[in-house]
Amino acid sequence: MTGQDSAAVRIDTSKPHPARMYDWFLGGKDNYPVDEEMAKQLLTLDARGRDMARVNRAYMHRATRWLGGNGIRQYLDIGTGIPTEPNLHQIAQQVAPESRVVYCDNDPIVLAHAEALLRSTPEGATEYIQADARDPEAILDAAGKVLDFTRPIALSLLALLHFVDDEDGAYELVDRLVGQLAPGSYLVLSHTTGDFDPEKAAEARAMYKARGLTLRPRSREEFTRFFDGLELVEPGVSLTAEWHPELGEVIDVLGDRPIPGYAGVARVG
Repeated sequence: MTGQDSAAVRIDTSKPHPARMYDWFLGGKDNYPVDEEMAKQLLTLDARGRDMARVNRAYMHRATRWLGGNGIRQYLDIGTGIPTEPNLHQIAQQVAPESRVVYCDNDPIVLAHAEALLRSTPEGATEYIQADARDPEAILDAAGKVLDFTRPIALSLLALLHFVDDEDGAYELVDRLVGQLAPGSYLVLSHTTGDFDPEKAAEARAMYKARGLTLRPRSREEFTRFFDGLELVEPGVSLTAEWHPELGEVIDVLGDRPIPGYAGVARVG
């Protein structure tokens, strides 16, 4: 396993971490009171926080099935989060047992659960990298030990880029990673938006900022910009819940308002 030994990594429980809040929303146990407290505060802004996490997870399943069905056998998943069943490699290897998957995250608690991420089929491979998404060189170097960058790779950054502000290089980060992908690769994204309730999105952003965290909801136009120069596959940029629902589970959500998130998959030429 790449990265630091889990025993040597200190888990910071003094402030919430997005991966652990996401785990709480999904009903997991790998979170701390500080994560639960902020997650509950976010629920006061939108009671569908759990639905948002479940909708994003279901999109990952559907997108992975689509990619596997279209010949992808290599995956680089950045910002993977705490393992939940089934995870990306399980979906990919159900479609094609020889699939190779590299996960990357910067939360030490994910490293502590990396064993669950490494249960590969005999024909395939899984690996975990402990690295920050804003350090693409380290990620590419480590991933290159498992993945063949001369062949197509699906690069996924799911519910991640809204934690990277423009001035911190969100677009440049994507460009750097995509620039290393072979033709026939795919970029897979999901992202929260304030398009449907700008006031609450601004409150959520302020809540994150008060805790030393970044939240950058983006408009449909801003999200679509991540795919500049790439060929979006049908249906293009859509609501996360509406991307190829025929490929997997559809999540029942509270109310009839759309879950405020966009998703898209685009082919590298």
